Formats: sequence, C-alpha cells, structure tokens
Amino acid sequence: MSALRVGVLAYPGCFASEVYGVPDLLTMATHVAGPDGSKYEVSIVSPRRRVAASGGAVLDVSPLREVDVLVVPGFELVPGLDVDAKLAPLAPEIAAIRSHAAAGTVVVSICVGAFLLAEAGLLNRRRATTAWLLADELARRYPDADVRPERLVVTDTGVTTTAAFSAMYDFALDLIRQHSGAGVARTTARVALVDDARSSQTPYVDAQCLPQPGNAFSHKVMRWLDQNLATRYDLAALSDTFKVSTRTLLRRFADETGQSPLEYLQSSRVRRARHLLEATNRSIGSISAAVGYRDPSTFAALFAKHTGRRPRDYRAAFRRVDDVGA
Repeated sequence: MSALRVGVLAYPGCFASEVYGVPDLLTMATHVAGPDGSKYEVSIVSPRRRVAASGGAVLDVSPLREVDVLVVPGFELVPGLDVDAKLAPLAPEIAAIRSHAAAGTVVVSICVGAFLLAEAGLLNRRRATTAWLLADELARRYPDADVRPERLVVTDTGVTTTAAFSAMYDFALDLIRQHSGAGVARTTARVALVDDARSSQTPYVDAQCLPQPGNAFSHKVMRWLDQNLATRYDLAALSDTFKVSTRTLLRRFADETGQSPLEYLQSSRVRRARHLLEATNRSIGSISAAVGYRDPSTFAALFAKHTGRRPRDYRAAFRRVDDVGA
C-alpha cells in the first residue's frame, strides 16, 4: 500500500501544537505498525515562505503540493473577538483550501479551523462541528452549515471537522483506524495515553464560560432558580414571585434567553450535579435530591440527556480525586 499523503496547512497565528499534533500521532502509529505496516507521508505546507504560529514560533514550511488529506489547524479565538479581523489576512490559505477540495482532497479542520473551511464554502449544506465554546458563533456566521456542537468529529462528503484542541487526536485515531487498522489505532492510543472511546464533547461543556443571554428580568429569574435548585418547579409560584402572569414570564424569558425557565433550571441543576459528582463523595441519590429530584432514575435520565453520560459514568471519567471531600 502506498503511503497516505497528509499535508498540514500552516498559516500566521495558527496553533503550533495543532500543526504537529496529528503528524506526531501518525509517526507513533507508523512505529506501532512496524516495517510492514501502512505508511504516512506528512508535510507542513503553506502558500507563504515564512509562517509564525501563535506565540511567535516560526514554522518550517514547504510549498503547497498535492496531498490525499489536508489538515487545517485552529487559531487563537475567544468569544467576542473580531472573527473578520482574524480571517481577512488569510485569503491565500482560504483559496488553497478551496482549491484542494475542488481537486478531490479530503479536507479536515481542527477546532476553529472550521471557520476557514466555512469561508472557503466547504461547510455549505454540510454537517460540521467545532469547539463547543464557539459553535454558536460558527452557526450564526454561516447559517448554511448544519453545526452539531455536541459532536467530537463530523465527516460529511469529504469534509471533516473536529471539536477543540484534543479532538485532533480523535480524528487522527480515526485516520489511523481507516488506513492502518483497528489494532494499530488501539495500540497507538494506549502508547500515547489518548482516549480512543470518546464520542461527544457534551460532557466537557461548561455553561458558565458561554456568553450569557438575557437582560435584567431574565437574569433575576435565573438567579432565583440557581438559588432554589432543590425547590420543586412551579411556574405559577415563580410568576407570583416576579409579579407577572405565567404567559408573560414565559414570553419574556424566552425572548431574552431563547429557552424556558424549566429548561434553564434543568441545565443549572445538571451543572451543579456535575460539580458534586466531580468534587465530592456524596452518593448519586444524595446529589439527585440536592438538585431537586426525588427519583434518582429521573435525575439520571436527565443528566445523561444533557451530558451524554449517566451520573456514575460521568463521575468515573471526571472525578477530581485530589479535591474530593465529604
């Protein structure tokens, strides 16, 4: 079998770790596979002669060339930053992405590299994902993309997008699995201490990091709900607390936040339960009661809906052993 040609597109301000992360794991897979195993021919390419990554690290790059897979790393982007200002200087890279896709190259983005693919028109009428922190921004900016913020890796007709940073390893393991076989991928994951059984980024979402919608009215309602997590949800009583009708409460809250008070309460309860599962030894039944659910099975079903894991599995994956108290 001929070597799979993988090109990583370096550009000004890209994350150097995301430039080298996939090639490094492919190198490990080559060693695992042995001399008779599948090979990878990896190059760092750019339409520029000189590229400085985020933090000022100068990257050694080669001219653009024909490859089987083109990987587009992410760049430094935080909510509220001017995306246009970030993308405007990258016209040569966006043109290269478009040209490779037109030639039939498989194109892959890491993290917010999805914004470059979208600028090149590759996400139109395709399913896609990106870092959960910026998925709403991707969906807002590119309404023709079908953004799936819960997914770690999404492949749709020759275009693959991944979630944040470490999802580059989920993609790389998928590539190794396809090209070198499941056994090589599994062993490579073990050698590198990389989780090869992840399927969702939902368990990693921290709602407190997301931009908070709403204004004074909805914030007051949210604060009351946060302070009364264990109280049974009663829409009429909640409306009385804020001296409005139930219809007005629902309308104003939805207009300001895009969700109902109950939906917000459920998310807040799950957020609190996640903390208790991570940082305490309390039983799941005790945690269920603490966030307002007398029936642990009802709580477990809701928790799994929001995080993709049952409470017991979540605790096993995310427990902070050093911080665990009573």
